[in-house]
Amino acid sequence: MMVVPLSNRPTLDAVRRMPVGEVIALPAEHLALLQTDAREALDAARRQLDWIEAAIALRYEQRAIAARGAAGKDTGTVRFADGAVTVVAELPKRVEWDQGRLAALAEQIRAGGEDPTEYVEVSFKVPERAYAAWPERIRQAFEPARIVRTGRPSYRLTILSETARRDSPHAGSLGSIG
Repeated sequence: MMVVPLSNRPTLDAVRRMPVGEVIALPAEHLALLQTDAREALDAARRQLDWIEAAIALRYEQRAIAARGAAGKDTGTVRFADGAVTVVAELPKRVEWDQGRLAALAEQIRAGGEDPTEYVEVSFKVPERAYAAWPERIRQAFEPARIVRTGRPSYRLTILSETARRDSPHAGSLGSIG
């Protein structure tokens, strides 16, 4: 079995400028290594961004709190200047409702002769595990209301060791690389 030398593989920077046809034609081992390199670079960039954003938050947190206080707000967006830089500090409002209490209130509204949908939105969800465990007749009744969408496919490539390649049940179909 021929093993492709890994020292002549293109860098992430070089791949960025290659036509997709050339990238597709790269040996699988090169693709696996490039994928690992890209993930590591992405992880490093995310860690660096988190570090910088944490420093920015520490620098401007008190000024943002003061600006919100001066504007009479607990949440939302405020703007202030730091030299030539305009800082936009946003503190989003995330409201959550106790579903059990809302259901009880909706029933009280209904019992009082009013339409609860004028006050609350009702949504129904079916956990996929529960659906799969239901008897066939129940699943068939719900089938017209079920919409299945797919997510984005992903592929993780791992380079097999010589031993793993030799012992693989697919050893004959792996073929030579290159």
